[in-house]
Amino acid sequence: METILGLCIGIGLSAACGFRVFVPLLVMSIASLTGLFEPMKGFEWLAMPSVCIALGFATVCEIAAYYIPWVDNVLDTIATPASMVAGTLATMAVSSGEMSQFASWAAAIIVGGGTAGVVQMNTVAARAVSTGTTGGIANPLISTGELIGAVLLSVLSFIVPVLVVLLVIIAMILIVRWIRRKRMENIHTPAA
Repeated sequence: METILGLCIGIGLSAACGFRVFVPLLVMSIASLTGLFEPMKGFEWLAMPSVCIALGFATVCEIAAYYIPWVDNVLDTIATPASMVAGTLATMAVSSGEMSQFASWAAAIIVGGGTAGVVQMNTVAARAVSTGTTGGIANPLISTGELIGAVLLSVLSFIVPVLVVLLVIIAMILIVRWIRRKRMENIHTPAA
């Protein structure tokens, strides 16, 4: 049961990494410093004040960069692999000691990295649709939604992890449908 709960927390944190790379790691660090979360062996560095400060600075920089027109699109090329790494680390940091080291890393890479990658790819697609249809004017709305999603998923992953997994699945289905609908609208709209 502990393994499944750890994976649910990992999925929620990984999905949050797909929205913003540093927000979930910052939440994990704050939770570690306050004693609300104890990271797995090898991830004790999350509980270091200097790491929390560095993650806070990185989070502020990442959030600000996503509000700069066109920089947000460029940042997505860097954020995609970074989110997969962060998702893997976040999942590994909450994994259960019940699994072997190999199984833990395999699950973290597949579940954590995969979840973060899928979420990130959908945010890239949503931003591309937004840039294509509004010239980037609506991108700050996308960025705000991603930030809210990252914060909520990160915090709720520790409180109600199973519910977060269900929310992630539902959100992914809705996002994919929205992106497909927008692309179809663009295809069927005659060029002026």
